[in-house]
Amino acid sequence: MRFEKERQLIVEYGKKLITSNLTKGTGGNISIFMRNEKLMAITPSGIDYFEMKPEDVLIMDLHGNVIDGDKRPSSEYSMHRIFYEKREDINAVVHVHSTYSTTLSCMNWELPAMHYLVAISGGKNVRCSEYATFGTEELAISAFEGMKDRYAVFLANHGLLAGAKDLPNAFNKAEEIEFCAEIYCRTKALGEPKILSDAEMNKMLGLFQSYGQVKTEE
Repeated sequence: MRFEKERQLIVEYGKKLITSNLTKGTGGNISIFMRNEKLMAITPSGIDYFEMKPEDVLIMDLHGNVIDGDKRPSSEYSMHRIFYEKREDINAVVHVHSTYSTTLSCMNWELPAMHYLVAISGGKNVRCSEYATFGTEELAISAFEGMKDRYAVFLANHGLLAGAKDLPNAFNKAEEIEFCAEIYCRTKALGEPKILSDAEMNKMLGLFQSYGQVKTEE
């Protein structure tokens, strides 16, 4: 089986989406870009994460062609592809429907710097992109614009998207942003949270270049 390691990793992290409460049912999707081959491994559509097998994961090129696999690929293929085409620093994308990030996306709110971990997004906030229908090229473009110079974005009335150099780091960003989104929702229920200064967030951005990275084997 081609790209067995990448396919197995997607199966593993698909289960973690559920056990970490980042999505429900078959919602969300995961991909890994094999940059040397210009091919992408991506989750199939509509298969339970705990029933998914490595061979169910699709291998696709950046023109929408299935190179290996007999399942239907995620409807959000375009939203993954655009980052691999236009961002050299992103080789894995995680899309989830986590509760608090989705809550903020349905409010069309950004996530401000109320906690230093917001810096794991690559900036002082997580923006909310313009709304577009799921599975469309318009959503892909909106997500890409919203995530410029960032590694996470809320998709309006939809959910959360995170990207990174590899899948463990993309998953970590999604998990930490969801944590911050929960804290923000809870603090907004009490009043107005105190927002960290741009100077402090710039300091955090420097620290997160090393501290904020999940260590993985090269």
